[in-house]
Amino acid sequence: MSKLDLVIVLAAGDGTRMKSSKAKVLHEIAGRSIIENVLAAVAPISAKNTTVVVGADKDAVVEHLSTISSKIKTVEQKKRNGTGGATQIALAEHSGDGTVLILAGDTPLLTTQTLQEFLDAHHNDKNQASVLTALLPDPTGYGRIIRADNGLISKIIEEKDATDSQKEIDEINTGVYLFDLKTLRQVINDLQSDNAQKELYLTDTIELINKSGANAFAILSNDYTETLGINDRTQLAECAAIMRDRINNQHMLNGVTIIDPTTTWIDTEVRIESDVVIYPSSAISGKSIIKSAAIIGPRTTLVDCEVAEEASVIESFATKSKIGKGAKVGPYTYLRKGTLLDNESKVGAFVEIKNSTIGKGSKVAHLSYVGDAQIGQESNIGAATVFVNYDGENKHQTKIGDQVRIGSDTMLVAPVTVGDGAYTAAGSVINEDVPAGAMGIGRARQVNILGWVLKKRKDSKSAAAAKKAGAKE
Repeated sequence: MSKLDLVIVLAAGDGTRMKSSKAKVLHEIAGRSIIENVLAAVAPISAKNTTVVVGADKDAVVEHLSTISSKIKTVEQKKRNGTGGATQIALAEHSGDGTVLILAGDTPLLTTQTLQEFLDAHHNDKNQASVLTALLPDPTGYGRIIRADNGLISKIIEEKDATDSQKEIDEINTGVYLFDLKTLRQVINDLQSDNAQKELYLTDTIELINKSGANAFAILSNDYTETLGINDRTQLAECAAIMRDRINNQHMLNGVTIIDPTTTWIDTEVRIESDVVIYPSSAISGKSIIKSAAIIGPRTTLVDCEVAEEASVIESFATKSKIGKGAKVGPYTYLRKGTLLDNESKVGAFVEIKNSTIGKGSKVAHLSYVGDAQIGQESNIGAATVFVNYDGENKHQTKIGDQVRIGSDTMLVAPVTVGDGAYTAAGSVINEDVPAGAMGIGRARQVNILGWVLKKRKDSKSAAAAKKAGAKE
């Protein structure tokens, strides 16, 4: 049975320091929004109820939360009167007792382990109020923990209300709290806005609880980086880098070789098997899956891709594509949505493929565009081939059979089919089907006009060279 009756996530802030047209909590880290990272850390604790307090960019935040879980309840803080005011609104919508976890929606580095340990300590010590604290090298901007002579927390002082001596304190409030709901309800409506920001501070409940005869306890976090919040783009980048290092470290512990972890960015939901090697300046995002012994990079981006065993993707960009076992991609290849490369196929330099299947062992090695095509096994597409799939209004498919040889600089005008074992001559425009085993030729017969340069470009350097070679008019 869950030990947690209610979670309140405070996400109503305007986030003005982000200087953004969208809510702060919707900015992303490692493939998830800031608030989604927070909710992902909370979810395994299995709270009975979860309420998110929204405000800035309300509609967008509510819509986003609906894609995360249908069980999340939202309440609006129309008047931004502080964290205390937000908590009052959330509590008014909940009638039960038990334990409530309150945390900010802009702390994406929190982990389930830390929250679970915090909850266990709170219950084991039978606390009525607990505050998760941290020791920061630079506590600027955070509320300071004021302890009594007996070591218990007496109150929390916000930065703008702190004296110079209080600002020297390095133990800070992380904005993560656990309360007995009954105890919190007894003091939450006694909050006053007589402070520098003229707001209702949730932090003031600690002093009120102490004055009521109960005790509040500070529980120190083992890793202050987990509790870092985001207020501007600099802090967003700092938290992203910490998350990157955390993700990369876990993959390396699981047997993945990452040559340069500082330039390798991997999203939270990416799955990578052991013995994969990732070279510098690579990004793997979305729900990509990389199988064992694959090689990724350098300078490669994969978005929602599947890469099979022993495949290699070098200096390329791929999105929503599947790359088969032992297939080779790159360098400088662009794989678009719907690309399927079968086992042992090859796609080389300056090739773009969209919504197409490349059969087992087939090659598109150089300077080609393949769109809306189906290519069989062991076929070769010559350099500078274009699959002409769009007639200005509709897309059409090209079908290439097994063991086909498409000559360099061929234009395949869809819809068209080239049968098994067929060839096309270099430089051809193929707009009719080529039967199996046939040679398709679609080009004009070459005509040489002798002496043309000497007649038409008589004073040119070309004419001089032609004369030297024995050419005559």
